[in-house]
Amino acid sequence: MVDLFAIGLTHGLIAIAIWRLLMRDDLDHDSDTAAEGRRRPWLKSSGPDSNAGGDSGRHD
Repeated sequence: MVDLFAIGLTHGLIAIAIWRLLMRDDLDHDSDTAAEGRRRPWLKSSGPDSNAGGDSGRHD
């Protein structure tokens, strides 16, 4: 009986998660601002003094 409860509970939680994902408004609308939020920020340079030239940080 506990096994059926555990399986039912987990499947119910998964169903709720899928339902909530499918009901999101941003699935229906593609905008430029939403695309900017999905970009990978770790690929951006941090400014003019960034290490874009491949310098390993050593200054001889």
